[in-house]
Amino acid sequence: MSVNTIKKYFILCGVVLVLLFSADYSNARTDFSVSDSQLSFEDTKRPKVKPKKKKVRRKHHVVKVVEPQKPVQEEVIDAFSDSLAADALALLGDTLANDTLPWPESLRTRLDTIIMKSRTVKTSQFAVMIYDLTADSLLYAVNEKQTLRPASTMKLLTAISALDRLGGSYQFQTFLKHTGTVVDSTRTLKGNVYVVGGMDPRFNRDDLIAFVESLKKIGVDTIEGNLCADRSFKEKDLLGEGWCWDDDNPVLSPLVYSRKDQMMEKLMAEMEGQGIVLKGEVIEEKAPFLATDICSRAHSIDQILSRMMKESDNLYAESMFYHLAASFNKPARASTAKAFEQNLIRRMGFNPSNYRLADGSGLSLYNYVTAELEVAFLRYAYENSTIYNQLIPSLPLAAYDGTLAKRLKGTKAQGCIRAKTGTLACVSSLAGYAKAANGHVLAFSIMNQGVLRAQNAKDFQDLICVAMCK
Repeated sequence: MSVNTIKKYFILCGVVLVLLFSADYSNARTDFSVSDSQLSFEDTKRPKVKPKKKKVRRKHHVVKVVEPQKPVQEEVIDAFSDSLAADALALLGDTLANDTLPWPESLRTRLDTIIMKSRTVKTSQFAVMIYDLTADSLLYAVNEKQTLRPASTMKLLTAISALDRLGGSYQFQTFLKHTGTVVDSTRTLKGNVYVVGGMDPRFNRDDLIAFVESLKKIGVDTIEGNLCADRSFKEKDLLGEGWCWDDDNPVLSPLVYSRKDQMMEKLMAEMEGQGIVLKGEVIEEKAPFLATDICSRAHSIDQILSRMMKESDNLYAESMFYHLAASFNKPARASTAKAFEQNLIRRMGFNPSNYRLADGSGLSLYNYVTAELEVAFLRYAYENSTIYNQLIPSLPLAAYDGTLAKRLKGTKAQGCIRAKTGTLACVSSLAGYAKAANGHVLAFSIMNQGVLRAQNAKDFQDLICVAMCK
């Protein structure tokens, strides 16, 4: 092969290689160009997709407005679990439909279920204690030693202590007395007239009229002396320890009339209406020991107890509290009344220093007791028939009267619960007696504290009452 032929061969091979390389390069460029074209297509089409995206995705975000309703739905469910509506009771019944445990295990199961399902006990403090008085045995207790504010269930301690100390025949008395002599010819009393207050919250206009008529009967149309208010029955404080200034607080006066410290003004007006002339003044002065009795008006401890418990009347409870103290010494002091209660606590086997007692009504924010202590008082009353027989009719009866008139209607607990209610801001309690389906008498205390909605606590208490009576 000549040299020229070899050169031509290599030149031809080179041309072929150049052509092949050019073809691959062209194909590569075409592939890349398509890829670029696809990216560019998506970019150019994106504005056209926006309406579709807005239609779907934007509305999805609008639906999120419903999300804040979730807590409301949860709250409804929680309230439902603490509700005494027929559906809630049916739910509770279904939960326990297969419960074949004997009583009291079945009761404990019901109570465990109520507490487990209740949101109220998860967001606040609570205590429950139930004692079988018939069998003399503890049935159920949760947080029973936790010190909580009792609110008006404090009235149970006051009532039981007073009945124990004063007895069932005790009278709340107010006296009208005088000094000096009556001149028959002129129908003039040459001396003073004394109204000796006994802190009787039931003293009313009929009693005032009786006072004025008694003056007439002894021949008095004119009083040349003074009309004196004797307030020596109790200490001078007109408000209780730890009472809130913005509460509807009763006035703690020995001369209370229509819930106010106005007996002297009302008596003076009644005397003037009956033509009795007072030449002296209305003053404050203690009646001398030898002052002559003109008239006395009284109301029984049962009358005071009934309104105190059924209507949860704070004035009546404080009156009972101070009469408890006055049985030892006058002027009656809150500290003396508390000492009597502490002594009873000690007799029950408890340490009084573990509790804080401030007043007789439960209005004070300084009261701190336990469910265990309240049940101990209820047990003490039950074991003393004289106390129990007077206490029982005074307690509100579920679905029928007092502060329980509108609660537990149409449930197994209707007519089977006699208990004292208690309500303060963020505090709700219920304590008293229950009659179980097997006929046993139970003493119980349910205390809720830190509840922002009192009805939730009441529903929780009512479910426990139904469980006790089922």
